[in-house]
Amino acid sequence: MSEVPTGTGSDTDGEPHHQRLTRNVNELLGELRVAQAGVQILFGFLLAVAFTAQFREASGFEKTVHLVTVLFTASATALLTAPAAWHRMLFRAGRRQTILRVGNRMVIAGLACLSIAVTLTVGLIAKVIYGPVAMAVAVTVIGALFSTLWFVIPSRL
Repeated sequence: MSEVPTGTGSDTDGEPHHQRLTRNVNELLGELRVAQAGVQILFGFLLAVAFTAQFREASGFEKTVHLVTVLFTASATALLTAPAAWHRMLFRAGRRQTILRVGNRMVIAGLACLSIAVTLTVGLIAKVIYGPVAMAVAVTVIGALFSTLWFVIPSRL
């Protein structure tokens, strides 16, 4: 994510403050397009699964994991689309800095929800196909992969 500028006037690179805010908002909204596509595909898959004959025969545990996964996916959808809605409602009021500050937090929370949803989806598939041990392995491996690539490495750079 782009750094959120806090000053006024021109920044050290000569870019005026308002231009940097506009560019940063555009970068944020562009980054969201990538994440939103993944969320939409996952959400559609999860919704379709619930209406299959096989799902009706699923165990209570599997149905619970599915519902929790749907809730994380819905949360990711809300969090990842909120900055676009905020931009639409607030940009003419000169609130770009607020959009960036709060939008950045929403995107990070949305990515966390998305990583949990994808991890649970893979775990659920592993459980249905191979059993609970495969689910535990899949959740551990995929959860570690997302945590490392999306959160640990960037926080250390």
